[in-house]
Amino acid sequence: MRAWAELLRLPALFTVPGDALAGASASGGRPGPRTLLAIGSSLCLYEAGMALNDWADRDEDAAERPHRPLPSGRVRPGAALAAASVCTAAGLALAARAGRPALAVAIPLAAAVWAYDLGLKRTPAGPAAMAAARGLDLLLGAAATGPGTRPVRHAAPSAALLAGHTLAVTAVSRRETTGGTPLVPLAALATAGALTLLLGARPGARGTSGAPAPSRTVGNLLRTGTTTGYAMTAARPYLHAALNPSPALTQRAVGGGIRATIPLQAALCARSGAPATALLTAALAPLAARTARKVSIT
Repeated sequence: MRAWAELLRLPALFTVPGDALAGASASGGRPGPRTLLAIGSSLCLYEAGMALNDWADRDEDAAERPHRPLPSGRVRPGAALAAASVCTAAGLALAARAGRPALAVAIPLAAAVWAYDLGLKRTPAGPAAMAAARGLDLLLGAAATGPGTRPVRHAAPSAALLAGHTLAVTAVSRRETTGGTPLVPLAALATAGALTLLLGARPGARGTSGAPAPSRTVGNLLRTGTTTGYAMTAARPYLHAALNPSPALTQRAVGGGIRATIPLQAALCARSGAPATALLTAALAPLAARTARKVSIT
């Protein structure tokens, strides 16, 4: 079980539900049973990507990461590929239960996951493919929550912000075993700064402008707090990697970027005028940290 937990990178799994929750908030609706189906679909497709990633990288990991479950022999390659296939089918089935709009988003999302792991990861298009997958994951929550295509259009700006963050993290991760130029983490630091400014610019689709003064105050404080949390989590490791782009500091920068995903999702919820959903999303961060202390994801 521990080998499978490492293969599927369980601590990183806590960064997934916030995608659908942020999408539901940005769509103008409230999370409901269909949103839960979207979260289940997202979790399955994410785990499909984790298993498929290690299956595709098994030869490289044998040389660079022999402790990983596949090269160490603790999980068979065929079992990992089967798990990826089963998780993909389950993710699409859950999306279908959430409605045709959700399935229409889940299909290209699954295609992006498989295309990234099997071909695009080592090409210049790799970071963009990963960013597109994360943006689609947020739109999946919007499509499942509200009827028609309007919720997806409303959620598109939030999806773009999440995709920008993912693009930066993925670009940095391409050098986590070798280190290299400081330009990539410096660009990621600039991206985090730009996203911080955009998050604090104005409310989204369900802003708090018409809410009572106490609600507006709570909403503004929550948006400020989650935005600050995102900036502090992402910026410091990016800066360290820019000053010294060694493999160790680059890996820390990647870890910081992954951890920053949850406060970013919470900030997107707060920005859309959904403070309760923002608090629920933010509560996933300590759970992820606690799990990470028990299960390796490297």
